[in-house]
Amino acid sequence: MRLIVGVLSLLVAAAVVMLLAKQQLQAVGTLRTPAPAAAPGATAPAAPAPPPTVAEGARQLQRQVADDVSRALQQGANRASGTD
Repeated sequence: MRLIVGVLSLLVAAAVVMLLAKQQLQAVGTLRTPAPAAAPGATAPAAPAPPPTVAEGARQLQRQVADDVSRALQQGANRASGTD
């Protein structure tokens, strides 16, 4: 009896972990859910741009940070020189 309860509790815990992992993967876009079928005769909407890869996202973030730092440094230099 104790063995059966132990195995069942292990299965329940594994199911909960798998559901949480699935939700997390869907949230970050790694796991794709199937798109609903379109109605017959309906025109397909324009496909959205694919999400950027991790490398592209990292480069974009680096450019954004570099631009923000440059802007902040320029504002600091303008304040120090007295021109606003």
